[in-house]
Amino acid sequence: MNYFVTGATGFIGRFLVERLAARENAKVYVLVRESSQDKFDALAEKLGELGERLVAVYGDITTPGVVEAAEARKLKGKIDHVFHLAAVYDMNMDDETADRVNSEGTRNVVEFVNGLGGKVRLHHMSSVAVAGGDFVGKFTEEMFDEGQTLRHPYFRTKFAAEKIVREETRVPFRIYRPGVVVGHSQTGEIDKIDGPYYFFKAIQKISHRIPKWMPLLGIEGGKVPIVPVDYVAAAMDHIAHKDGLDGQCFCLIQSHSPTVGELLGLFLAAAHGPEFAKKLELPAVPAPVRALTQRLGEALPDPLKRRLSRTIGVPVSVLGYVTNRAVFDDKQARAALRGSGIKCPDIADYAPVLWQYWEQYLDYSYKPSPKLVQRIAGKVVLITGASSGIGFTTAKKLAAAGAKVILVARTREKLEETQRIIAKNGGEAFVYPCDLNDLEAIDAMAAAVLKDFSHVDILINNAGRSIRRAVMESYDRFHDFQRTMQLNYFGAVRLIMALLPSMAHRKQGHIINISSIGVLANAARFSAYVASKAALDAFTRCLSAEIKHLNIHTTAIYMPLVRTPMIAPTKIYSYVPTWSPDDAAETVVKAIVERPKSIATPLGTAASISYALWPKVNDYILSKGFQLFPSSAAARGAKDKDQPPPKPTLEQVVFANVFKGEHW
Repeated sequence: MNYFVTGATGFIGRFLVERLAARENAKVYVLVRESSQDKFDALAEKLGELGERLVAVYGDITTPGVVEAAEARKLKGKIDHVFHLAAVYDMNMDDETADRVNSEGTRNVVEFVNGLGGKVRLHHMSSVAVAGGDFVGKFTEEMFDEGQTLRHPYFRTKFAAEKIVREETRVPFRIYRPGVVVGHSQTGEIDKIDGPYYFFKAIQKISHRIPKWMPLLGIEGGKVPIVPVDYVAAAMDHIAHKDGLDGQCFCLIQSHSPTVGELLGLFLAAAHGPEFAKKLELPAVPAPVRALTQRLGEALPDPLKRRLSRTIGVPVSVLGYVTNRAVFDDKQARAALRGSGIKCPDIADYAPVLWQYWEQYLDYSYKPSPKLVQRIAGKVVLITGASSGIGFTTAKKLAAAGAKVILVARTREKLEETQRIIAKNGGEAFVYPCDLNDLEAIDAMAAAVLKDFSHVDILINNAGRSIRRAVMESYDRFHDFQRTMQLNYFGAVRLIMALLPSMAHRKQGHIINISSIGVLANAARFSAYVASKAALDAFTRCLSAEIKHLNIHTTAIYMPLVRTPMIAPTKIYSYVPTWSPDDAAETVVKAIVERPKSIATPLGTAASISYALWPKVNDYILSKGFQLFPSSAAARGAKDKDQPPPKPTLEQVVFANVFKGEHW
């Protein structure tokens, strides 16, 4: 079976091409602009052995004929299926671009297909956008020209393109209308900020700043015809090869589409943010008002529109569709897929996957300060615990500032994923897996780093283990104290001693230890954790006096509670104020730029002073907290340890907010 695909290196195209290439005896001709050769090469490499079945055909859909006449003659009679996916999708797009690519580009493809001869079939990727932005009610797969309003360039040209296919194609054709396409439902993979992703940054800020116990007031909004990219590719591949469906249109969406409010609620949950206590139903924006808004938007100069979009985090043109009242029907698609095992997953099941991928790969808008770049560009920075949480976020920031970041953690696969994320955004990172509980492994890792780089300019001891368990619940768990000390103290000291000689030889260096507010506040239930961090603190204070004359700096950062995987098992922490990993990483950046002896929150400093002056008062407050916040079910040995904790009481909420960031 021979295929010809436009838009093959695009987001949907990459997944479709992989499925086509996997078919028996398949050969996939990929339309490639000469300027996009690198994208074709990357696609072929990603597909491995299947990539050998791809054939680059040079051309452009915006050019009449699409390909050179000689190339068209070679393909004549050989192609079984043409998949037309190439299009421009941008909610800030202009009319000229939309017409040239989406409308005239489709006309050129249709003429190309009409001339191929043989038993070729055209598969056209349309969109639910053909319904326009003002349609009210059910829009079925049989419907097309219902007199709908099509003001936006994208909506208008997708309608025009589908009309061209319907009226000018002289070979069998099938039309596919995906909804709002999001990332892969199993991996989360996506390549651009679009659709619901526009709101992710605001959701992240809400989850970081507003405690989980605080109920929010939200909006209901219209239905969102959402669909993951893997379903679009799988459904399109299957329907394309099924007999008896020519001339039909297939809507590719989740059958029971969520409302805007439901969608935002799912992503807030994925971000561990608060819940909506109530959602208001906003009235639909009247068509004349929407039209006036669009005309005003069109009147704005492009730089002003881009600036406004950046300010609100969403393209101006998107806001008018939050109250969209169109509901899309996918009856024909479901009928065509019956018995195939292909079914659109529910967004509720994969929203956390999309969120995690976005946070790791796409939440990368960091712009380092000139001071940080000056301090760190070209420097070698070693970060332990670099595959998640504070270490992961810090690594991204320092790499963006030009550092050569040495990534250290136990699992190679996670480190390599971090390395790929950094490399994708233009940074340099190097992977050195190491079990920091193993002193000999630390020696070997440090020796390898010194062999490869000759020195380390900045060491960030971030890896750590925390245990929340009262001493009286630990009589038979002495190993908790041993293993916590092994990683948090002995592991860190061993690494310092391995790297210190080269720092001393070069007479420069900086050692940053991620400590805890618990060291200053003496947090109850954290005796093992706080003792290990306090030991490292004392060691480094003593060391600091010995190496000051060698221009080697030390900084202790007494971090408050940070929302990282380390605290995830303590379910009650979902409801107490915490720092975000970004807050913590910014504190590390501050330590690098300013090189202070220590950094602490006001609460941590106050706790340290009050313990020195009024130790009994401190004990009284900490004892209240100890009694107010119970041990976890696991620490108590209860059988219901997997059950979520009850929501906090008013007294717990007040206490946690007065002593914000403390471990309870």
